[in-house]
Amino acid sequence: MEDVFEKLRMQLELEEWPNVYLFKFIVPNEPELVAKATALFTNEAEMSLHPSSTGKYISVSVKELMMDVDSIIDRYVQASKIKGIISL
Repeated sequence: MEDVFEKLRMQLELEEWPNVYLFKFIVPNEPELVAKATALFTNEAEMSLHPSSTGKYISVSVKELMMDVDSIIDRYVQASKIKGIISL
């Protein structure tokens, strides 16, 4: 799984950390899956949810202060365990 994130890791290492990072996901519009996706983030995170035009999916955008590149990659690894989630 780590190889999937290697390009992202290289791009993120060019930034200075800690920094605010924007996560974007598309989640099937099922309450349990949306809850799992939003639970990945702290209460301090700035989160917005928007349904797709058909209502089948929810767009989850989250801005959160991240301490380092590893914590961002770890968040994507955790998200990848959610059924049907798409990381953007």
